[in-house]
Amino acid sequence: MTKKLIAIDLDGTTLNAHSLITKRTEAVLQKAIAAGNVVSIATGRPYRMSAQFYQQLNLTSPMVNFNGALVHLPNKEWAYEKELSIKKEIAFSILEQKQVLNLDFIAAENRESFYVDRIDGIEPQFFATDRILSANLMRNLSNDPTSLLLKTTHEYAATTSARLMSEFKDDIDVRTWGGPNAILEVVPKGVQKAMGVDIIARSLGIAQKDVIAFGDEHNDVELLDYAGWGVAMKNGTDQLKSYANDITERTNDEDGLADYLESYLAL
Repeated sequence: MTKKLIAIDLDGTTLNAHSLITKRTEAVLQKAIAAGNVVSIATGRPYRMSAQFYQQLNLTSPMVNFNGALVHLPNKEWAYEKELSIKKEIAFSILEQKQVLNLDFIAAENRESFYVDRIDGIEPQFFATDRILSANLMRNLSNDPTSLLLKTTHEYAATTSARLMSEFKDDIDVRTWGGPNAILEVVPKGVQKAMGVDIIARSLGIAQKDVIAFGDEHNDVELLDYAGWGVAMKNGTDQLKSYANDITERTNDEDGLADYLESYLAL
């Protein structure tokens, strides 16, 4: 069988509702690798919030973080590495408009660090850390960030997103996170997972038709559309399902990815 590049989203896809990779999903992905395929994570998360899954699966492949703004081979030099950023002046401009934009907080993220404009009332667990350092405030941001996270309310999410896209239309795209929190993720213009996965496929000499991709949310649309075989999770959005070649019979809480991949690859 031709070697496949299996691009996997994390939240809502590979991870269950408890943000864990089950033993079954881990075992199936390991079997896929042992059969000669490449498994590559493609996530909106920063590396510091996805490194544990990369390590759990014992991956040695390149990965996509920040929805495509960072494509890298973790902890190693890689000739194909790509990292895009947002002008820090945009972050400062958004900060100045915080009240008008109905934002609770603004966080600027890089590969290994993050800066928030305030620390009161923010749960450190939201940033996958035990504590938020008071020194890491937005005013100390000296480099261009890879992405910005903006917390608002569901009531204002659409209008705030539209306003940002209008004001900075040549520089950024705005994506909305799924889940209970109304989080807007600001990324460099044109950034999406498919771009990152294509870099990985080319680096490995794997044809686009041999890319299999799994996802569940709107930020996976371009990825599933790009892949030779795009699979939406049963729990995925209707929008994403319209771009998929197929849909898993089970959800992310039922090892849907593992069941589908085991059957599809005859593992």
